[in-house]
Amino acid sequence: MSENKNLKEEYVPLKSRISVSGADGIVAFAQTIIGGGTLTYYFTTTRGLDPIYSVIVLSLFGFWNIINDPIFGSISDRTRHKLGRRIPYIRYGGPILGLSYILCWLPIPGTESNQLIMFFQFLITLFLYDTLYTAVATSLYVMPYEMAVSNKARGTIFIWKVIFSVFAMATPLFILPALKPSSSGDLTFYILFHIILGIAVGAIVFLSTFFYEEKVHQRQEEPVPFIDSLKKTLTNKSFLIFEIISFTIIYVQSGLMFGLFYYTDELETNFLALILMLIVGVFVGVYLFIIKGHEFGVKKSMQIMLASFSAGCFLILILGRFLIPTMIGFIGIGMGLCGGLYLIPMMNGDVIDYDESVSGERREGMYAGVNSFVTKYAINLAQSAFLLIIGAFGYISTESMVGNQDSLAETGIIIGWMLIPALLLFVCFIAMYWYPLDGPEWQGTKQKLAQIHEAKEKARLEELGIKYEE
Repeated sequence: MSENKNLKEEYVPLKSRISVSGADGIVAFAQTIIGGGTLTYYFTTTRGLDPIYSVIVLSLFGFWNIINDPIFGSISDRTRHKLGRRIPYIRYGGPILGLSYILCWLPIPGTESNQLIMFFQFLITLFLYDTLYTAVATSLYVMPYEMAVSNKARGTIFIWKVIFSVFAMATPLFILPALKPSSSGDLTFYILFHIILGIAVGAIVFLSTFFYEEKVHQRQEEPVPFIDSLKKTLTNKSFLIFEIISFTIIYVQSGLMFGLFYYTDELETNFLALILMLIVGVFVGVYLFIIKGHEFGVKKSMQIMLASFSAGCFLILILGRFLIPTMIGFIGIGMGLCGGLYLIPMMNGDVIDYDESVSGERREGMYAGVNSFVTKYAINLAQSAFLLIIGAFGYISTESMVGNQDSLAETGIIIGWMLIPALLLFVCFIAMYWYPLDGPEWQGTKQKLAQIHEAKEKARLEELGIKYEE
C-alpha cells in the first residue's frame, strides 16, 4: 500500500476537461434532436411522410448499425496517427458531421408530396449523418479513458460532461416546441436554426481537439485483431450487464423526448411545471450521484438511479392524465437522466479496465463501437415501438388531427411513452445485483492498473526524450 501512496495524483487540466466535454456536448445536442425523434417527427408530421415509411427507415438503420459501429470501434483501436487513435476522427470528422446534420433538414424543392423521394431523403441523409456520428461520437466517448486512468481523474472530466450533457438534453425541450413548424407554415426559420447548429457542431468539435491529448503509451499499444477483440468484448460478463443498462437508458431517453411531443400535443398539461420538476430531479441526482457518489460506489449509485427512474415512469404511466403525479414522476425522471449521464461512462470505464486487468489489452474503441450499436438500435426501437403502439390505439398521424385525438389515442400515447421504459428500468435494477465490479477487491485491481499505466506512460515518454514529471 505504501507504493500506491507514492504515485503522483493523476490530473487532467481544466482546459482539456472543458474542451472535450464541450465537443461531446454539442454533438450530444445534435444527437438529442435527431435521436430524440425530432427528425422522425419532422418527416412524418411536418413533411407528411407515411409513418410506415419511417418505421422501415429506422429498421434498415438498425441493421446498418450492426455492421457500422463495431467495425469502426476496431478501426479506431488499430489507428496509428501522430495525433493518437481517436483525435484524428474527431478533428477531421467534426466538420463533415456538421454538414451531414444540415442535409437532414433541407427539403428538396418540388418533392413536398412525393412519398418515395421523402423516404429516400430520410434514409440517405440519416445514414450519412449516422456514419459520421459514429466516427466522431465514439471517439469522443472514449477520450476520457484515453486521458486518465483513475475514476477520480476521469470523474473530473465526467462532471463537465454531465454539465454539457444536461444542457444538450434539456435545451431542446425548451427550444423545439417553440420552433416546431406545421406542414402549412413557413419552414425558413426552422431550417435556419438547424443550419446554424450544424455549423456550430463542425466548428466546436474541430477546435476542441487542440486542447486535449491522449496518453502517449496508449498511442503505441499493439492493435488487437478484430475477431479476437470482438470475442473478448462479448464474453466480458460485466460488459453484458452494462449493455443491458446502457440499452435501457438510451431507449428511455430517446422515448421520453419523442413521446413528449405527442403528450404535450394531446393532453392538457403545464409544460413549464414538468420541466421545472425535471430540473429539480437533476439537482437531486447531482447531489446523490456526483457529490455523494464516491461514498456509495458505482454499483449502489446505479441501483438508486434505476429505482428512482423506474418509479417515476410507473407513476406517470398510471396517473399521467393528472398534473401533480406527473410532476412527481418527472422528479424521478430528472434523477434518472442525471444519473445516467454520469454513471454510465463511469461504469463503462470500469468494464474496460476489468478487461485490461484480465487480458493485458485495451480495446476502448471496440467497447464503444459495440455500445454505440446497441444504443443506436435502442433509439430506433424506441421510436418505432412508440409509433406502432400509438397507431394500435387509433392515433391519426395528420396535421389536422394534432390536438384533436380521441381518448383512446391519448391513452395509447401514455402507454407508448412510459410502459416499456418503466419495465426495462425495473429489469435493470434487478440485473445490477449480478454486477461484479464493486468492493475493496475491485478497488485494489484499479490501483494496480493505475500503477501499470503510470509505468507505461513513464517508459514511453522517456523513449521519446520527454521528462516524466513526478
